[in-house]
Amino acid sequence: MIAPTTLPRSLGLWGILFLTLSITTPASSLFVIAPGILHEAGTGAVWALALAAVVSIATAYVYAELASAWPVAGGEYVFVGQTLGQGPAFVMLAINLVSNVLIAPVLALGVAEVMATFIPALPAVPVAIAVLALATLIAVLNIRLNALITGIFLAVELAALALVAALGLFEPVHPLALLAAPMVADGGTLAPLTLAGFGTAASIAIFALNGPGCAIYFGEELHEAPRQMGRAILISSGLTILSIGLPLVAALLSAPDLIAFLSADDPFGAFVAARGGSTLAALVGGGIVLAIVNAVIATILACARFLYGTARDRSWNLPLDEWLSALHPRWASPWLGTLLVGAVMIACCFLPLSFLLVVSGAGLIVIYAGIAAAALVGRRRGLTGGDTYRMPLFPLPPLVTLAALTLILWATWLDLEEGRPALIATAVQIGCAWLYWRLILVRRGWKASVPM
Repeated sequence: MIAPTTLPRSLGLWGILFLTLSITTPASSLFVIAPGILHEAGTGAVWALALAAVVSIATAYVYAELASAWPVAGGEYVFVGQTLGQGPAFVMLAINLVSNVLIAPVLALGVAEVMATFIPALPAVPVAIAVLALATLIAVLNIRLNALITGIFLAVELAALALVAALGLFEPVHPLALLAAPMVADGGTLAPLTLAGFGTAASIAIFALNGPGCAIYFGEELHEAPRQMGRAILISSGLTILSIGLPLVAALLSAPDLIAFLSADDPFGAFVAARGGSTLAALVGGGIVLAIVNAVIATILACARFLYGTARDRSWNLPLDEWLSALHPRWASPWLGTLLVGAVMIACCFLPLSFLLVVSGAGLIVIYAGIAAAALVGRRRGLTGGDTYRMPLFPLPPLVTLAALTLILWATWLDLEEGRPALIATAVQIGCAWLYWRLILVRRGWKASVPM
């Protein structure tokens, strides 16, 4: 059997939605990330999420226009290469590489903690390795089969979120006016929300809603990609906002002890247990574990395709470029690249979680800034905004994204324990990437290409 030379177009709109929402993993965002928003903003978490939703939609418009113009597996670095030049393109590639490779180990290392509610004392690293190994083997299979698997897992995840929302909406104990004057838990009492707390919460909320743009990595496998990409990204963004925002509002309005809810380490798990009992809480916890596993599978799929694009552009050296771009003769997947990235992710599980978070922490700022600038330049040069998709209200969406990044940068720099080291680590990555491009890739004539 002869191996295919290009990724076959076998995905429809539903398939790419399943994969993209699985990467976004709204259930994990609600149960794992949203508590940080509550700790920082209290009842103002709703307003922080609302601001993040505006940014998410604006960024989705940016992604939609760029991905419709260039629906290729390389994603963001190709957008930047076509608009801002090859040096910035490789910097974007390097930042994305670190982010894509490290996010799955971070997710997998959290599985044991989530499972502790019903299976205590599980060792984090062995569980993470098992999750990554299983996810890697699944990711080697045909993309349509993976879309089906992730779609089934996603249905369980959304059902868990719907249950949280239903438990809250059917028996609210606080008036909607509670949200009008945001308050935070402070030593057993409620105190007014500060601007700094709101800024930090908004930056966390933007991270929680991140993910719809990952549809771009499956662009070469999508039927009618130029016309469908924008729709897939925008629908994913809307569903992500709804599936996180509705349970958040419902739980805030229905928490019997508001101060305890705002300060709890696992507020939504405790809320489900209080309203539905321990058995229901365990079932929901199982759904969250499944959501994380699902996100790991979809993330490996996306990362393997991103690396496929970098190898096709000959970003590395033989034989690595050949391995990463090799397609399986039966499943038409970048199978060697999938196995390789899975092995690297497993190795990352032996690194301290704090190190993984610091190294990958501020990459999102660079990625969003890069695509916002690419959208502005691409439209000005007539490279984007054609018949396939043209974002409304241009140039407002990329400008909103850049304004939000200023807020995130400020909040991140003020965080001396994790935020500032993350910015420094990202700056080091940018410097190393630029040197690699300048000293090695320029001599090869490297270019972020768009395959025809």
